Amino acid sequence: MTGLFSRLRDMINISYGQKVFLLATLPLIAAVFLITLVVGAQSRQLAEREIQALEAQLIETKRAELKNYLSIARTAVVNTYGRAAPDDAEAKLAVSRELAAMLYGQDGYFFVFDYDGNNLVAPRQTYLIGRNWTGLEDLNGTPITDELIRIARTGGGYHSFDWPKPSTGATERMIVYVNGLQDWRWAIGTGVFIDDVLENVAAARADVETRITTTSYYIVGIAITALIAVFMTGMFLNLRERRLADAKLKQLTQRIFDTQEEERGRVARELHDGISQMLVGVRYALELTRRKVGDDPGIRDSLNKGIDGLGSTIQEVRRISRDLRPGVLDDLGLGPALQALTDDFSTRTGIAVEFETVVFRNRLDQEARIALYRIAQEALTNIERHAEAETVQVSLKGNRKGAFLRVVDDGVGMTWPQQERRPSAGLGLRNMQERIEQLGGTLRILSARTGKTGTVIEAQVPLSHMLRPQNTTKESA
Repeated sequence: MTGLFSRLRDMINISYGQKVFLLATLPLIAAVFLITLVVGAQSRQLAEREIQALEAQLIETKRAELKNYLSIARTAVVNTYGRAAPDDAEAKLAVSRELAAMLYGQDGYFFVFDYDGNNLVAPRQTYLIGRNWTGLEDLNGTPITDELIRIARTGGGYHSFDWPKPSTGATERMIVYVNGLQDWRWAIGTGVFIDDVLENVAAARADVETRITTTSYYIVGIAITALIAVFMTGMFLNLRERRLADAKLKQLTQRIFDTQEEERGRVARELHDGISQMLVGVRYALELTRRKVGDDPGIRDSLNKGIDGLGSTIQEVRRISRDLRPGVLDDLGLGPALQALTDDFSTRTGIAVEFETVVFRNRLDQEARIALYRIAQEALTNIERHAEAETVQVSLKGNRKGAFLRVVDDGVGMTWPQQERRPSAGLGLRNMQERIEQLGGTLRILSARTGKTGTVIEAQVPLSHMLRPQNTTKESA
């Protein structure tokens, strides 16, 4: 669970460049989102007004058409109706037949109700004829018969309700125009279904939604393209700046390493040529004094102890001088230098060391020799301090990729800081990593967290650090 929280925390912790990118893009994303909402809302409002105007225009056309149809019907029966008495059954029958015969279109017809609610004419829906339909309502509860009679009584007008369509039997929206024959107490009317109008309006709304959606996609696409452009530009600038910074850092690191090696060489020379010679001179003086003091055992013992301690000091100074800058590395090459390093390590620590090397065809350049030597030196130092190893294997070989150094021990393994297996966690390991990165090589460290599993350190130097074959100076390494 702790590891999970750590990973989540690492995911949340973003770099400074990412924060700048987010700060730059979040306002753009918010602006695009608001623009999309505003454009969509305004487009819908404008389209809705236009659709409503179109719907009103189409319905008004239908109403005018109905009024014309009813005028034609009244004209057709006006003579019969005008000469008939209110109770003239024959005239009523003749008018009913004439209206029933007046069909138009696929669903058009004329209907007649008397003011008591009885249906007298319904040519396309004959089941209505002869029955009283007072109180008839559609599926939505809209009154039909009573409302038609009321409109006819008051001089005529329009009414809209849902009604079964004769051609399909499906219930559709219908607009009727009704007028009254007041002498006969008849409500005569005709109607037209407006499902085609509603379909056109629905199609127009769907087309508007499609256009708005498409426009939104265009806006989002443009915004994404802009974000990608900003991101790529930022990445390009960031990578460019990072390359420049890495190059400068690499130069600085190389300069530090060069300065360290120069300083180590200077100190090594001072120790070897200065302090070591001074100590040798003091030892010579003490030995000369020992020969002159005679046979006094107390004085001779004290001088012997001093001379022995001084000899050990001289050896330690020489060892430190060799560690700082081994002369054999410059004189004989990397192989002999590593051989001397492992021999001294085995003698000093008592740990058995197996050293294996081959002869390179080409000579390693100075930077590669120093880096591999320091890596081996650091690895042996870590083994001496922490590994509790019994045996160590050091190999230096060449392959198609370049020079390859491998250090293996059978110790207790490494304890990684902060539970992370990162070669750059410790100071010594970080120095190894930086040295090998300066050469463009690779460093691998294989070790378990605990247990007698040992550690493997592998350093690879590329072929670019191998000198050309025509160089007559050869290195046995």
